[in-house]
Amino acid sequence: MGRNTDPVCKQCRREGIKLFLKASRCDSPKCPIERDNRRKPPGMHGDRRSKLSEYGIRLREKQRLKRFYGVFERQFRRYFEIASRSPENTGEVLLTIMERRLDNVVHRLGFAPNRASARQMVSHGHIYLNGHLCRVPSLLVKAGDTIKVKPTERGLKLARTHMADNPPPPPDYLERVSAEPPEGRVGRMPTRGDVDQRIEMIREQLIIEFCSR
Repeated sequence: MGRNTDPVCKQCRREGIKLFLKASRCDSPKCPIERDNRRKPPGMHGDRRSKLSEYGIRLREKQRLKRFYGVFERQFRRYFEIASRSPENTGEVLLTIMERRLDNVVHRLGFAPNRASARQMVSHGHIYLNGHLCRVPSLLVKAGDTIKVKPTERGLKLARTHMADNPPPPPDYLERVSAEPPEGRVGRMPTRGDVDQRIEMIREQLIIEFCSR
C-alpha cells in the first residue's frame, strides 16, 4: 500500500491553497500559506514561474483534489471511471466518491485530526466497519454502514485525544451514535453539499475536462 511521504507544507505551497494536511498546524501562524515569505511555490525558481496555461490550470485542480483526499493517480483514475459511468453529473459523483472513502469518513466523524491519521488508524487495525475489522482506507462506505473505533487502549486513546479538542460536527450524511467507544453511522449517501467546505473552491468541471482529454 503506497503513501505520499513528500513534505506536506510544500504540497500546499505548490497548490497555492491550504490543503489541511497537518491538522491544527494549518490553522496556526506557522502555516506557510499564512507567511508572506513562503507563499511562493517551492523550489529555487518558485517566484519566477510564468502564468499557467489552460492545461496547467486544469492539472492543478486535479492535483489539489488528489492531495486533499490523499489519493494517487491510479486510484483517482479508477474513481473517475466509476463517476463517468454514472448517469448523474460526473463531477459531483467524483467528489462524493472521494467523500465515501473510509479514511475520510473516520476523519469527518472526528476520530482523527486529518486524513493521514485516519488512514493510519484504519491500516493499523483500529477501526471496525459493520462489526468487522477493516484495514482498507480506500474502501467506499454505503448508507447504513457503522464505523466504530476498536475498543483497545491504543485505538481509544487516539480517538479520545482528538475528540477532546472539540472537532467540528460531522456532515449531515454522517452521525455519531456513541461516544464510548466512539461510533458513527452513514445515514445516507453524500451529495455535493456534503463535501468538506474547505475544498468547496475546487472546480470539478475543470477536472472532468482534464481527465476527458
